Amino acid sequence: MNPVSLPPLLSADEPPAFEVVNGDSDALFVFVCDHASHLIPRRLGQLGLPDDVIQTHIGWDIGAAALARQLAAAFQAPLFLTGYSRLVIDCNRPLASDGSIPSISAGISIDANRNLSAAEMRQRQDVLFHPYQQAIAAHLDRRQARGVPTALFAIHSFTPDYPGEVRPWHVDFAYHRDRRLAGLLIDQFLVPGILVGDNLPYAVEDESDYAIPIHGEKRGLPHVLVEIRQDTLRDDAGIARWSTHLTSLFDRLAPAIRALAQNVKD
Repeated sequence: MNPVSLPPLLSADEPPAFEVVNGDSDALFVFVCDHASHLIPRRLGQLGLPDDVIQTHIGWDIGAAALARQLAAAFQAPLFLTGYSRLVIDCNRPLASDGSIPSISAGISIDANRNLSAAEMRQRQDVLFHPYQQAIAAHLDRRQARGVPTALFAIHSFTPDYPGEVRPWHVDFAYHRDRRLAGLLIDQFLVPGILVGDNLPYAVEDESDYAIPIHGEKRGLPHVLVEIRQDTLRDDAGIARWSTHLTSLFDRLAPAIRALAQNVKD
């Protein structure tokens, strides 16, 4: 039986599946931004959703890409950004997760994601998910082979309100089994008026996260998922403030972070 043939997911004039900034850098920090874009491939017809809905937090992490770009520029560090919305396929979800290609998000139904064929799901994985993950993995492989110290930072943002949940934190440093880097950041983030979350409102889990468990934990790299509350990232001034806060913190802790990274065994 011949495999099912589908039209290309992306046209030649559409943006690529992912973007790499400073890909040749040997800087200590490597940044990833898994929910960087709210773009939907034209062939998917906006997944049946109005543009104003896609541009909310269900479609991407508001402000995260702009912040990640500023951090990468500050340290001349590598940065990997997804090119398309998490509604098409979520690049920070395991493929077996219900959230990989969501049929509902924050109470909003994404009917176009229901009843997809195996071929349609595989196409999204092959075009958008795997190339992004493979690019990150290849970069980390090259660094490891050359003994380049590496600390992995995943940059995200979270909505300030969620049904039935109060979220007073301004920033969350999240982790799973390895708290070393997150603990440093939590202990040393001393900006007045900023409430720091320790795995709050999100913690990293194998069932719901990909970047930290796969690219960080499995390699033994110091790692952290950084979540910033979206209402503090909604304009250029807010993004610049967070860039200043985090750049100062990361720079001040760089010797301690480098020491963690140099203890990683091949």
